[in-house]
Amino acid sequence: MGSLTTKIEPLGAVRERVLATLRQDIIAGRLGPGDRLVERELAERFGVSRVPVREAIRALVAEGFVLFESARRTVVRRLTPTDVKELFELREALEVYAAGLAAARATPEALAELRELLDRAAAATEADDAETITDINTRFHDRILALAGNSLLISVMEPVDGRLRWLTRRNEEWPQLLTEHRELYDAIASGDPDRARARALGHVQANYRSTVRHLFGEDADGSLRDPAAGQSSTGTPVRTEIS
Repeated sequence: MGSLTTKIEPLGAVRERVLATLRQDIIAGRLGPGDRLVERELAERFGVSRVPVREAIRALVAEGFVLFESARRTVVRRLTPTDVKELFELREALEVYAAGLAAARATPEALAELRELLDRAAAATEADDAETITDINTRFHDRILALAGNSLLISVMEPVDGRLRWLTRRNEEWPQLLTEHRELYDAIASGDPDRARARALGHVQANYRSTVRHLFGEDADGSLRDPAAGQSSTGTPVRTEIS
C-alpha cells in the first residue's frame, strides 16, 4: 500500500500568490483607499501562516500600494494629486521615448500583436468589462515598451507599473482610451518616430487630465509641468485624497 504524500508549497511561492492577489484586489478596487490589511484575517482567507502575509504586505508598501499608519494599522494608500502628477511625469518621460523607439524598430509580427490587443480591447469596451480592459490596456503599453528594445527602460518602468494600472483602472473613459490607443498604434505603425512620440505625449497628457478629473473631481491644468499647487483654476482648494 503506497504512502500518501502532501506537496508543500514553498514559502516564496505562497508569498507571491498572496502578493499577486492583494495587488490585483487593490488595482481592481476590491480593496479601496483606507481599507485595513489585517494579517490574521488575511492569513485565514488564504489558508496560510502570517509570515507570507507579512512579507506580501511589506512588498505592497515598497510598491506604493499600502502604508503603515501605525505599528498596528496598515491601510491601502490614499493617493494625492502630487502622487498622481509624479507618476504621470515619469510615464510621460519614459513612454514617449519608448514610442519613438518602437516606431523605428517594430516588426510586422509585433504590429500584428498590437492590433490583436486592440481588437480584444474593443470587445471588452463593448462589454464594459473594466477589469479586462485594464489588463489588455496594460499589455498594450507593455508591448510598446518591449518593442522599444531597451531592457533598462523596462526595468525602470517595472516598479511603478502596478500603480499606473491602479490609476488607469479608476479612469473609466474606456471608449476614449480605445480611440487614443488606436491612434498611438497608427503612429507607431507609420514608422515615424516623431509622429509616435507626439501621439504618445498627447495620450499621456489626456489620460492625466481624465484621471485627475475622476479621482479628485477637478480638471487638471492640462500640463504635467505646471503643478496647480493644491488649487483649481478658480482658487478653490482641491480634495487631496481619494475618499
